[in-house]
Amino acid sequence: MPINITMPALSPTMEEGNLSKWLVKEGDKVSPGDVIAEIETDKATMEVEAVDEGTVAKLVVPAGTEGVKVNALIAILAGEGEDASAAAKSGGSAAPKAEAPKADAPKAEAPKEAPKPAAAAAAPAPAKAEPAPVANGHAAGDRVFASPLARRIAKDAGVDVTALTGSGPHGRVVKVDVEAAIASGGAKAAPEAKAPAGAPSAPAPAPKPMSDDQVLKLFAEGSYELVPHDNMRKTIARRLVEAKSTIPHFYLTLDCELDALLALRTQLNAAAPVRKTDKGEVPAYKLSVNDMVIKAMAMALMAVPDANASWTENAMVKHRHADVGVAVSIPGGLITPIIRHADEKTLSVISNEMKDLASRARNRKLKPEEYQGGTTAVSNLGMFGIKDFAAVINPPHATILAVGAGEERAVVKKGEIRIATVMSVTLSTDHRAVDGALGAELLGAFKRMIENPMSMLV
Repeated sequence: MPINITMPALSPTMEEGNLSKWLVKEGDKVSPGDVIAEIETDKATMEVEAVDEGTVAKLVVPAGTEGVKVNALIAILAGEGEDASAAAKSGGSAAPKAEAPKADAPKAEAPKEAPKPAAAAAAPAPAKAEPAPVANGHAAGDRVFASPLARRIAKDAGVDVTALTGSGPHGRVVKVDVEAAIASGGAKAAPEAKAPAGAPSAPAPAPKPMSDDQVLKLFAEGSYELVPHDNMRKTIARRLVEAKSTIPHFYLTLDCELDALLALRTQLNAAAPVRKTDKGEVPAYKLSVNDMVIKAMAMALMAVPDANASWTENAMVKHRHADVGVAVSIPGGLITPIIRHADEKTLSVISNEMKDLASRARNRKLKPEEYQGGTTAVSNLGMFGIKDFAAVINPPHATILAVGAGEERAVVKKGEIRIATVMSVTLSTDHRAVDGALGAELLGAFKRMIENPMSMLV
């Protein structure tokens, strides 16, 4: 009996993925655990393993196909002793099952159009007078269809689109129709009626983002190229809109002196044991400032446990450990791999784990559990010379720490001016979960860790 292989759901939120590569071909034998394909999700490229034994009878979805829905048929296996060509034919009958959403699609498009012919057939022709047609071919009172760009141009020029004859599909009024009306000087809109004195004014409509047509109209044709959004870019955009529209952000900024931390980092790196590799002798670890920031943030959350929380409508989620996400820039976007239990790990472990996660993130090889969840995050743009900035909270976190560059500044100590290496940090917090005083307490605890770095070693 043929065995159907379907597009797996590689994360709880995955709805579709790109079938990047087949690692088998038709006629190959596979066993449970064999890697057969690579699937690209919005965050990573992951390997798919066979769960059954058999011969690849048919690769239904070609390599490189984008937007393959979860549970759609992608390949067919022939069982032991079964003819592969026969399995491919009989298994193919299951393919429409994966395409079921397409079969349902017309239902969403038909609701208003379908009843009209039935109503017309039921009523005798002379029974009712048809509404008088107007210039654009629509009956009086009917909705006039016009493109958003045509409506905007008509509004700016004072042209009544209901008086225009549409040349677009199904009588739709398009840009050229409006421009023709403007050129002829006809179809002017009637002046707006003024509300009676004392009447309450209607609320202003909510602003809408510019449409694609409106954006492209601002640029000369041929002066740009269109690059379609990939799944990662779409997900980043959706989550940022969600974060900024649903989370009440507020921001706290302070400066941390880094001289003691830099001196300790130098000592620890110098004391790193050496190990032999294919590339020769290399130190067992090499700490960065960011590694120490991760540790300091984790320990600060343990010192201020009420800030180590996530908001839900019914309860506050209080976390027992500090799982720190770290923003990593990758081609086409960013991803936030997580250092789990960072409060319990040594600096050397955090450093090596972070290097491994960042490397696999850039190759899109992270597993979902390595970037989903977490209790807070760190975003460091100091290596680009950025002095300070405010980061957007990544739900379900209640905080994110934005880290700027360490730079020499003049500071005053006991009435004397001296030079110190100073780093500005900004804590973004979800005001529903972390109030101002609590956020200030958390940031103060972080500052103490950074300026007294030996406390991170004990």
